[in-house]
Amino acid sequence: MTTDTTESDKTRGSDPAPEVTNVSDRIVEQFESIKRTRRRRALGWTGLLGFIIFVTIQAFAATELLDPDARIGTLLASLNEFFPITYYFDVIPFLDFGRYISFIRDANLLYDPEIGRLLFQLPPSATDVYAFFFTEFGIFQIFGEAGITLAMGFVGTVVGFPFALVFGTLGSGRVTPFPFNFIFRGTMSFIRAVPAIVWTLIFIPFLGLGPASAALAIAFDTIGNLGRLFVDELEEIEEGPVEAIRTTGANKPQIVFFGMLSQVRTAFIGWTLYVLEINVRIAVTVGVIGAGGLGFVVTAQQNLLQFTNMMATLISIFLLIISVELFSQRLRSRLRSDDVKMGLWELITGFPRRMATSALK
Repeated sequence: MTTDTTESDKTRGSDPAPEVTNVSDRIVEQFESIKRTRRRRALGWTGLLGFIIFVTIQAFAATELLDPDARIGTLLASLNEFFPITYYFDVIPFLDFGRYISFIRDANLLYDPEIGRLLFQLPPSATDVYAFFFTEFGIFQIFGEAGITLAMGFVGTVVGFPFALVFGTLGSGRVTPFPFNFIFRGTMSFIRAVPAIVWTLIFIPFLGLGPASAALAIAFDTIGNLGRLFVDELEEIEEGPVEAIRTTGANKPQIVFFGMLSQVRTAFIGWTLYVLEINVRIAVTVGVIGAGGLGFVVTAQQNLLQFTNMMATLISIFLLIISVELFSQRLRSRLRSDDVKMGLWELITGFPRRMATSALK
């Protein structure tokens, strides 16, 4: 009995050694596997970086930047025109903003006095005020060339929105079953594949070269871009409200309207305002080819080599774009209940303080 017990103890005593060895071997093997994985990953990243560098060099060659025809003298001369300098007391250099303001006023870039005097006159005339709103339709025209640019972006957004809503809703797999939803998705993809400036060229034979062609082109562009954003929002909605509406016996249109669109109403409005900002920028771009507005003025002054006037127009474009963005941002913040409500004046005057607060965080 004693012998059996001793042998049993020896047997139990000899078991841990192989077990420890096996654990140690597994740790070493796992460690080697991690090292191999890291080496493969490092080689992969190195290969990817090399490929990116190779493609970048090819792109530089295709754009002729490897052997550019650079003219430093011409650049410096144009910069002197873009930023005209006036010397006070023949010593102190100062940027001559007066030349910018003069061209902005003379070219009616931001304000048209012919339209404005109908509204701003003393004493006020009811006939002229009526003419301003209902005869001259001067709400946009009072802002001169900037108003034409703003009107093109606004019309493009308003005309494109209902089509984007329909195409975006029907393009969602939750509303239209596969593969029929891809009819609408494919249409929006085709519209997005054609830039707005090309759509403008397409509509020129129909409406002529002017703001009308540009506005219709921006509307088409809005259908593709805004509709795609609507599709993405509908794909992310909660299923609970949809099921709740369905259990009440609602039909398909009621399910879509009350169960789906009601969830994304705020997001849809926010995206529409964001696309309005983009459309105003697009209106500047299509104006370059002659569609009117500030973009056309930029091209005209560039062709005349009037770089000071061109810079004044660029300043007007900046003022227009930043004004639209501030307006859009305020409306979108009103839609978000967690945002602090601020008026436009507070938004502008409090900008330095908010920047300082953000930098110190």
